[in-house]
Amino acid sequence: MTDLELTEDAFLGGQLRLKQLKSGHRAGHDAVLLAAATAARPGDRVADLGAGIGVAGLSVARRVAGVDLVLVEIDAVLAGLARANAEANAIQADVIVLDVEADATAFAAAGLLPDSFDAVLMNPPFNDPARHRVSPDTARATAHMATATTLSKWIHAARRILKSKGALTLIWRADGIAEVLSALDHGFGSLQVLPVHGDARGPANRILVRASKGGRAPTQIHAALMLNDEQGQPHKRVQEILAGKGTLPLASL
Repeated sequence: MTDLELTEDAFLGGQLRLKQLKSGHRAGHDAVLLAAATAARPGDRVADLGAGIGVAGLSVARRVAGVDLVLVEIDAVLAGLARANAEANAIQADVIVLDVEADATAFAAAGLLPDSFDAVLMNPPFNDPARHRVSPDTARATAHMATATTLSKWIHAARRILKSKGALTLIWRADGIAEVLSALDHGFGSLQVLPVHGDARGPANRILVRASKGGRAPTQIHAALMLNDEQGQPHKRVQEILAGKGTLPLASL
């Protein structure tokens, strides 16, 4: 890994310092918002599926001391960076190189057994290749481009490893909300949806969703999160969340 061009970047207002590739897929606000929407207690077993360099999972572990964190990533280079980032930030994490779309046998062989996690968080590839130019960078394309079955397979993997009443938290394109609701209709309930807008005048471009395995409570839609105000300035609340000083409503237990 010494021959890779890396940057070291601060997350959560400097609570985490993480190395990532200088070019290709780079972690940003989505991962931090996902972590801020994830509910966890000390002692919970938490899986970050498609963890990349570990931003979301490590952010949860920094906020909630004592979680048993597992980072799952298909790209061996990114997984190596996630492992190094966990060690550099003194966070205990098990890093597993595995395709989230692998079958139950592969998951079990990696130690990801059915009904064994309290919480799963994930930021699946969600760009539609029919509407977005596919990056020539293989890692970047893998991180961003979805197939017709990506979402359903990732949610199926989460459902398999979650305990009964365990929670899945994910981030997805807002215009793909129908796909999310359809995929979660199999085995999940008690949905909570948080729309995320780039600014106060435009439509939502992301949704954060929390769902409980076997949950039966009515679906809730929370007040929208505006990243920027009408003048284009970052909202104070968002700045606090990105600095690791707050959580989103979906993280409430």
